[in-house]
Amino acid sequence: MSSRVPSISDEQRRARLGRRHLLAPARRAATVEEVADAVVGLHATDAATVYLSACARLAEPSAAEVERALYEDVTLVKLLSMRRTMFAVTEGFAPYVSSSTARAIAAKERATLLKHLAEFAEGWSEQRLAETEQAVLAALDRRGEATTSELGADVPALRETMLMAAGKPYEAKQSVGSRLLRLLASDGHVRRCRPRGSWLSSSYPWAPVPQWPEVPVREAKAEVVRRWLAAFGPATVEDVKWWTGWTLGDTRKALADVGAEEVALAGGAAGLVLPGDAGAVPEPEPWAALLPGLDPSMMGWRGRDWYLRPEDVPALFDRAGNAGPTLWWCGRVVGGWAQRPDGEVVWRLLSDVGAEARAAIGVEAARLSGWLDGVRVTPRFRTPLERGLVA
Repeated sequence: MSSRVPSISDEQRRARLGRRHLLAPARRAATVEEVADAVVGLHATDAATVYLSACARLAEPSAAEVERALYEDVTLVKLLSMRRTMFAVTEGFAPYVSSSTARAIAAKERATLLKHLAEFAEGWSEQRLAETEQAVLAALDRRGEATTSELGADVPALRETMLMAAGKPYEAKQSVGSRLLRLLASDGHVRRCRPRGSWLSSSYPWAPVPQWPEVPVREAKAEVVRRWLAAFGPATVEDVKWWTGWTLGDTRKALADVGAEEVALAGGAAGLVLPGDAGAVPEPEPWAALLPGLDPSMMGWRGRDWYLRPEDVPALFDRAGNAGPTLWWCGRVVGGWAQRPDGEVVWRLLSDVGAEARAAIGVEAARLSGWLDGVRVTPRFRTPLERGLVA
């Protein structure tokens, strides 16, 4: 590598993380929309993650602020997109995510659903699926919003089931309705509304959404990469490919389209930044954070050694690679946290970080307990450390 290529140290990468991911207290945001844009999108596979990730970065954290964006102003929308993962992104960014990633996933979802309907249900064809989709959208137009179960009263086909893995120990029935509504959401035709119950509930109605403006796929991919490098750069090509879930060819083309510039990372690895973004950033004040499972900062890079010790991975991830709740100190993962059945927030360090860090983590734990106000959150993906703390 040429000596003229600028270098960015691990310390500088951690400084960028604290500042750009709004984790240093002075960088915290006023609105959920600012948070979502700062980290490109909030992981939403576990509904609670959106709330916990956002509130960790809000100057005045509250579940009500998140609900405002999701369900009142609808300025935050959920899309099955990068890595076939559910993300909550801002309304203005959604057309780029849809065109670059979500629509291709929806096409695969449709093909898979048609295959399963042919194998595990009777009387289904591509035409019948299309007719059922139109009937569902018409029912939603009449109702305004409705659950899958309620829509089944208007469109009986939704109540039909598919027997998956018949005769196997893991045999299970899936409703056509649950799969079809997921498909319509992937296609950008419907959205999840406020849950029936608390913000932790997984029972929610659906509502139709206006169609987003068309964005050419190549332009959309470039915009996704531009935003991602602004938040997560420097990063390797492998990081970008992993985070987006795109092919290597599409990844390289998008990086070229934004004019990504090469930098040297620790150990001489090749990294990439946006044009003009190789300079040093000021170190933020010392900061601590309690981040939830699947938080975007934890799941932002494929190569994590600069902020996560490899020996801590087994305690903090499940076997499928899903991160659990983590403790952070100045850009490093230093432990994990959980909530006991009575709602108490408890935590454990995996390395000696000193008295200042322990005190700061204690302050953040109290802050988290304060806005949760007795609500208990159980991560969808349980990890060894989280389970141990609860026990």
